[in-house]
Amino acid sequence: MNKEQLKNYLDSKVEKYNQIDFIDSDPIQIPHKFSKKEDIEIAGFMAATIAWGNRKMIIKNSNRMMDLMDNSPHDFITTYQESDLKRLEGFVHRTFNSGDFAQFIRSLRNVYDNHGGLEQIFTKYQGETDLKETIFQFKNVFFEIDHQQRNTKHVSNPMKGSAAKRINMYLRWMVRDDDKGVDFGIWKGISPSKLSIPLDVHSGRIARELNMLTRKQNDWKAVVELDTQLRLLDANDPVKYDYALFGIGVFDDR
Repeated sequence: MNKEQLKNYLDSKVEKYNQIDFIDSDPIQIPHKFSKKEDIEIAGFMAATIAWGNRKMIIKNSNRMMDLMDNSPHDFITTYQESDLKRLEGFVHRTFNSGDFAQFIRSLRNVYDNHGGLEQIFTKYQGETDLKETIFQFKNVFFEIDHQQRNTKHVSNPMKGSAAKRINMYLRWMVRDDDKGVDFGIWKGISPSKLSIPLDVHSGRIARELNMLTRKQNDWKAVVELDTQLRLLDANDPVKYDYALFGIGVFDDR
């Protein structure tokens, strides 16, 4: 299909899947449990951090994380005592364990106590056209306090070639305002035009079937290639097509 046909096809799929009922089957439902800005962004960050593997298990374990933080994540990370972190023992989601969980809580406290919060870090370090540098600098700040080396694998680094799928998904949640009640759009200091596709096996497969992506690996070079194609279709809101590519790959019988 030509560019116009491709755009019309993908736009129709965005309209189909970027709807409120998408929340019911997606980890984005976790931050949707909250109304306070800081709770939304912390809950979203934690849910996105463990968003790999079985989606039902991601949602189950994300809910457990919220329970362990008394369903008030911002209050918990800013007021906890070290003894409170003992309750995390036994938590595990794939390779993310209770020690990682505790370290993330400590790092989040540093982020809010000393850096003005998650939004301020991502906004401060953004590049002119994309958020590659932003993600890299965020990881540096997040792990500037004492930590174990194993903790760092749970925050991607696009400078080392990672597609950074989970952080790009999280940034879509926080930055993009879809007027549908799915993505939050609560971070106003970053333009949606700078967002990158949360590339995964589903969106990558469909992008290749549609001849929008030639690179075989799902890495940062593939993200850049696909971003370029998506910005030709909508320069202001390119990652809206995540709904189309992911939706076709997971839900669509075509």
